[in-house]
Amino acid sequence: MRDNVTRADNQQERSKEFWRGYVTGLVDSEGSFHIAFQIRDDLPLGISIIPEFHVSQNEDSKAVLAITRDILGCGYIKPNHRKSSDLTLVLVVRDRFDLLTKVIPFFEINQLKTTKSHDFTIFAHIVRLMHASVHGSSEGIIKIIQMAYTMNNHGKRRSRSKEVLISLLKSPETIRKTPSFDREDIVRAASFDRRTSS
Repeated sequence: MRDNVTRADNQQERSKEFWRGYVTGLVDSEGSFHIAFQIRDDLPLGISIIPEFHVSQNEDSKAVLAITRDILGCGYIKPNHRKSSDLTLVLVVRDRFDLLTKVIPFFEINQLKTTKSHDFTIFAHIVRLMHASVHGSSEGIIKIIQMAYTMNNHGKRRSRSKEVLISLLKSPETIRKTPSFDREDIVRAASFDRRTSS
């Protein structure tokens, strides 16, 4: 009887391993880690930062997105381009707590193999910096902008250049000092995250 239970447990674990690997491969191919910036006059510094994880599929493969959502334990599925003839669907995770506690840990364990690995690494750093409230100052927002513009082919598809975005911050006295990010900043943010989540 015990042997039967053990075999069933092993089969279940192998199934989970398969689907975790499947999701990792899917994201390597069809996923993206993105940091969006919105100009918001109602915010003290004028810029809202929105970390997003996306993975898309054709409408007839919606089940694959549902499996990915179930494996990650978060996200919602919606039309990719609601007002067009494009019939693709996208799984979206925007909730920062879900990104911090579910999406990022998943891909730290189940590592990506393509250039998206670089984007993910920067994305994870930015989410942890935001968890440490680094984006509460102009200097912190500039740091995050600089990091984000190294992602996704150095921001070539963005509508604004890095310089234009920085110029839209509401505190011009800090804009003149455009700090660069370094590894110590990232390590401090990651350490803060581990302390506050324990």
